[in-house]
Amino acid sequence: MVDLLNVHPVLLCGGSGTRLWPLSRQSYPKQFTRLIGNQSLFQASALRTLAEGFAAPVVVTGDSFRFIVLEQLAAVEMSPAAVLIEPDGRNTAPAVLVAALWLIQQDPEAVMLVSASDHVIPDDAAFREAVMAAVPSALEGKLVTFGIQPTRPETGYGYLELGEGCSAEANDPQPLRRFVEKPNAERAALMLQSGNFLWNAGIFLFTARAVLDAFKIHAPELLEHGGAALAEATRDLSFTRLAPEPWSKLENISIDYAIMEKATNLVVMPYRAGWSDLGGWEAVWQETGPDETGNVVSEHATAIACSGSLLRSEAPGVELVGIGLEDMIAVAMPDAVLVAKRADAQRVKDAVAALKERGAKQAGAFPTELRPWGSSERIAGGERFQVNHVVVKPGGVLALQSHLHRSEHWIVVQGTARVTIDDETRLVGESQSVYIPLGAPHRMENPGKVPLVLIEVQTGGYLDEDDIVRLEEVYGPATD
Repeated sequence: MVDLLNVHPVLLCGGSGTRLWPLSRQSYPKQFTRLIGNQSLFQASALRTLAEGFAAPVVVTGDSFRFIVLEQLAAVEMSPAAVLIEPDGRNTAPAVLVAALWLIQQDPEAVMLVSASDHVIPDDAAFREAVMAAVPSALEGKLVTFGIQPTRPETGYGYLELGEGCSAEANDPQPLRRFVEKPNAERAALMLQSGNFLWNAGIFLFTARAVLDAFKIHAPELLEHGGAALAEATRDLSFTRLAPEPWSKLENISIDYAIMEKATNLVVMPYRAGWSDLGGWEAVWQETGPDETGNVVSEHATAIACSGSLLRSEAPGVELVGIGLEDMIAVAMPDAVLVAKRADAQRVKDAVAALKERGAKQAGAFPTELRPWGSSERIAGGERFQVNHVVVKPGGVLALQSHLHRSEHWIVVQGTARVTIDDETRLVGESQSVYIPLGAPHRMENPGKVPLVLIEVQTGGYLDEDDIVRLEEVYGPATD
């Protein structure tokens, strides 16, 4: 009987998710958003393996997401085995490599289940069953890739061609003939008709030892620099920061190109219980489940004489109304609105590029800035003033800081703030306010058991965040 206690989920948690703008942005990509259901895609990915036979997940992510990862896991009562912080994104091959190197130090016989953290897999039990069925092949030293039974002639996915005489209906891993790049529509239709091709889901199962052996053979330079990045890593709170100097020498390359398309010990596990990479608003429309008129309509959105459309408002104060729309997408955020034909859903990334060209903050910055201590959202602003809605979590502490160009007023709406200005510390309760003069060292803490909510009014000649002079950090550079 296979001991499934050695199965270690590895969640790859990078990416910018520009095809789901304006909800998904560089500062808060799609894996952390609630696109479908009451959990984020990242939380759903972690919970999928919260079952007997699976270890706590290893998360590979970027520096700016590290506290979001911990907070979202804590919200579903999970803790990671490790959070490995990449100095910058280098695609999936380096991420898988360092996860394997970390795991083999903990468990020389570790079996790794590698997946992205932003995919939709509706049937968790069926997925775990497929993983269990593939474990014996992994223990034999095979590299297992999961192939999804196609439901349409999709041109946005790569494909996996099964070996001769193999079946896409099989319940165990099958020999893989080859990887196929994203096809055109005609080729995709032929592959769907043949029944011998599966979508490449980018989900893998193998032992840490087997994949490291593959790196030795096919990408030894990656193994060298990745090994150095982990060996020279530093601890930061509960995180493992990979060393930036050796990491910078790693090639930016996917695990498919670096290993999978070169290896000869590959098999594919067919999976038929539903999957989507949620790669655009068209996919969100499909996976959410259109009603009898073909519409998907969120709270704070209204469809009148519409068909085949997605109407979604992500701002409680913004009511989105569509009249007479056919096959359209409309997504409203507090600071940006997207309107497009469903057929043009993949062109959203072009809009993000255009916004970046214009220098618009909305291209990459989320309207609510998340911090390890809480969040801050701009709610009004103009020449020489800005108003922010600030929430500080219980126990949250902001950096000791000062400003060269602005003063601030804090008005407490809920909870109690412990405020330090110069050498004086005092408590500020609900409906009370405090003034921070320009240049004064100051700090705010939430000593209570409930969230601290306040309105911050900034006034001065320069109000951007680089006006902060950090005198004492709490959570690390530029995060307070």
